[in-house]
Amino acid sequence: MISKTIHVLVDERGVAQLTLARPEKHNALSAEMIDDLTAAIHDLGHDKTVRVVVLAGEGASFCAGGDLGWMRAQFDATRAGRMVEARRLAMLFKALNELPKPLVARVHGNAFGGGIGILSVCDLVIAASTARFGLTEVRLGIIPATISPYVVARIGEANARPLFLSGKIIDAWQAHAAGLLSRVVPEEALDEAVEAEVRHFLAASPQAAARAKALARSVGRPITDGMIDHVVEQLADAWESEEAKEGVAAFFEKRPPNWREA
Repeated sequence: MISKTIHVLVDERGVAQLTLARPEKHNALSAEMIDDLTAAIHDLGHDKTVRVVVLAGEGASFCAGGDLGWMRAQFDATRAGRMVEARRLAMLFKALNELPKPLVARVHGNAFGGGIGILSVCDLVIAASTARFGLTEVRLGIIPATISPYVVARIGEANARPLFLSGKIIDAWQAHAAGLLSRVVPEEALDEAVEAEVRHFLAASPQAAARAKALARSVGRPITDGMIDHVVEQLADAWESEEAKEGVAAFFEKRPPNWREA
């Protein structure tokens, strides 16, 4: 697969390195990247030579969340158009969550918004101790809608609520305590730690691993088609709000939004 927004490289062991490749935008999820990433996940899921997928980000950040230019375009779209774009994002997280291979995240820099959603559907998340995390949507007047089922399934409602409602930034150790991260290591040890975990997955039967992953999903918090429909509608509603327009406009104009206390 040839793409401007992601890179895929599979080694002789069947380990796929899937890299988000919009470093100039801190790997923010544009419509093109969402489509490319969804397609790559489907391809890797059906490739019998692939046994493990390692997801990483190029440049200074892992993933800064949704691309704000893409979000701003929703203000001028029709309701039907907003629903289509919200569902585009929701289907990415569904595909990641249902990938029938071990999915390991290698995290450095920042992981905000949709980046947290990506981490929430990974089977193992290894982060540099210098990484920072945040569900920052409310600071823009929107909500973490399409990622919410996966984040709550990962860290629980009690841990999710203060992050959802405040948009505050937390460090790697706080993210680990909340259950978002599996391991925190010094940044210089990140690749070594990822490789050590990959070797464990390569010792497992590929078919048994796929069945075990499906089993874990089936007995955990169910994420149904009805729930996905609900959060898609919630995101479209948020995009239609005056606060969302103000929040995104304030970001581009490099000023505080009108609700923010000095």
